[in-house]
Parts: sequence; C-alpha cells; structure tokens
Amino acid sequence: MGFIGNILWFVFGGFVMGLGWWLAGLLAFITIVGIPWAKACFVIGQFAFLPFGKVAISRKNLTKQDDIGTGVLGSLGNIIWFIFAGVWLAIGHLLSALLCFVTIIGIPFGIQHLKLASLALAPIGKTIVDKEVAEAAGYSGI
Repeated sequence: MGFIGNILWFVFGGFVMGLGWWLAGLLAFITIVGIPWAKACFVIGQFAFLPFGKVAISRKNLTKQDDIGTGVLGSLGNIIWFIFAGVWLAIGHLLSALLCFVTIIGIPFGIQHLKLASLALAPIGKTIVDKEVAEAAGYSGI
C-alpha cells in the first residue's frame, strides 16, 4: 500500500514540494555556512518525494544519546533555519495540504503535508527512518 501511496503522492504534489526542499538545499549550499542545513534539505527532500513507509524522528530518540544537532546548537540552528527557509517551506506544505483536503482521496496526502510542514519548522536533530526502525526505537507517533 505504501508503494501505491508514494506513486500517487509523487504525481499529485510530492514532486513539487520535494523540489522545494532541494531548492532550499541548493541555496543553503551556495552560502557555504549553510552546508549543514543543505544536507538536511536534501535528506528531507527525498522524504518529501516518497514519504509513505518512513517517518521523521529525533536522533536522540533513535540513538538514546545527545549529539550536536539535538542539543543547544541544534536549537539555535533550528531558529536560524526557521527565519530563512523553514517558514516558507511550511507555508508551501500547508497550502498543499489545503488543496489535498478538498477531495476525500486527498486527505491522507494532506495529513502527510501537515507532518512535513511541522518538520519544515525545525528539521535540525531529526532523521528519516523506516517505520519499523522507528517503532523499534520506541517511537509511537503518527
């Protein structure tokens, strides 16, 4: 079912938002100081292209230890990200969600856009894993 969902997602909106993430990554990469954010953009862009069967979780929940992205520097990075790119990607996902919610068949896609919008606000310290890996790590979210 995830394969079919990913195909439909890609055709009806995932492609555009995935390109949005990659564009943000390219812009961040050009600045040189934005390379850490660029890496996150490319990883999350892949997730935005084909999200079904995967989930974004905190690296702290996955590894059970802090790292540079899950501590104070990660919070500072998320604030900088929010100001320069996060809010714009989140708005794109919210608008896409509204378009998806217009139809009954688009509701699952709209929900996925809402998840990506929340991820767009603070992606530093997160990682993308298969749902099975997330469940094994104790993740119980949607």
